[in-house]
Amino acid sequence: MDNGEHKAVTNFREYLRIKSVHPNPDYEGCIEWIKRQATEIGLEFNIVEFPKPAEFAVWLTWPAKTPTLSSILLNSHIDVVPVDETKWTRDPFAAEKDSDGNIYARGTQDMKSVGVQYLEAIRNLKAKGFVPLRTIHVLFVPDEEVGGSKGMAPFVKSPEFAKLNVGFALDEGITSPVDEIILTYAERAICQVKFTAKGTTGHSLILHENTAGEKIQKVINRLMEFRAQEKARLESDPNLLLGDVTTVNLTMLGGGMQINICPTELSASFDIRLTPKWKKEELLRFLDEICEEAGPEVTYNYVFQSLDYTGVTTLDDSNKWWSTFKSTCEDIGVKLKPIIMPGATDIRYVRQQGIPAFGFSPINNTPVLLHANDEFLNESVFLRGIEIYEMIIWNLANIPGYNLFQFPKLF
Repeated sequence: MDNGEHKAVTNFREYLRIKSVHPNPDYEGCIEWIKRQATEIGLEFNIVEFPKPAEFAVWLTWPAKTPTLSSILLNSHIDVVPVDETKWTRDPFAAEKDSDGNIYARGTQDMKSVGVQYLEAIRNLKAKGFVPLRTIHVLFVPDEEVGGSKGMAPFVKSPEFAKLNVGFALDEGITSPVDEIILTYAERAICQVKFTAKGTTGHSLILHENTAGEKIQKVINRLMEFRAQEKARLESDPNLLLGDVTTVNLTMLGGGMQINICPTELSASFDIRLTPKWKKEELLRFLDEICEEAGPEVTYNYVFQSLDYTGVTTLDDSNKWWSTFKSTCEDIGVKLKPIIMPGATDIRYVRQQGIPAFGFSPINNTPVLLHANDEFLNESVFLRGIEIYEMIIWNLANIPGYNLFQFPKLF
């Protein structure tokens, strides 16, 4: 306890107060905080900086009894999304705690809590004298909230990452409003695409042939028809979740010079999230067909895409990481709900390397407030998450060659 508050909670609130918020995140303040934690806990501090400004990765290492075994990577991102302070009832960077133990701050759920929980779990395990069979790396990266191009994306391609010899990774999951804790084993790929249609121009009092408007309408109609089909499929099958379908949303329209001139060019942009149950090749064929059906001079280009980062971590007994993770949770009474992550996280870059990985944030019985106003996390949920990670780290770090369930009961 620290002034009547659990030291782990004090550390969490301190981390939340560092304004690592876009568009100008205080990464230096976060790195200093992480370095101090490494010193206090007794972990090796490492940092690599890439050629472009603000591109880096920081990781803390807990060496193993058997360093030749593949390691475990525990990832979290430093950055948080912007806030509209006029819509918050509290200062979003004060980490104020109310009388019920609710801590209000941007990043409480997404995802500074998880980064601190990793560290506090390791602190507790070291205090118990535990030494892992496998090396554990606690990774902190920037830029996840804007695509990961300055953090995880270059890091997984670096020689420093290769030297970590990662065999399994954990990253963020999703807050759960019920007792079950969500575990993600795959995620949907992102395909943000802009269609452009060119056509006949001239005065709009004439019914021109081959107009851009007619062509772009065909594009929009075809994609919105597909959207309606996927929406109906999701709503008609109670066993399906959002990650099991492909979502399509029209997000931007562009073009035109003046209201009485038929434009030479019009565009429509769509955000498509592709379920791993639908193959990349099928999507590409679908997009090509749309252009062909809409007419000549209709093309598309990617605004952003992560189609090459798809990957599914198997959930069966052939996967020792899954069987151990599942058994650990069952042993301590944690109910898991495995799903496909409907959004995108940095773990996609790790899976691209062929490394099995789960998304897991031990936040349950909590309103889902990721990116929302008055984001909060109760301190009791936060502290229980540390205990859950103790068990998980203990058991995962001892595959193979250890009696997995000799950890003292926590609940």
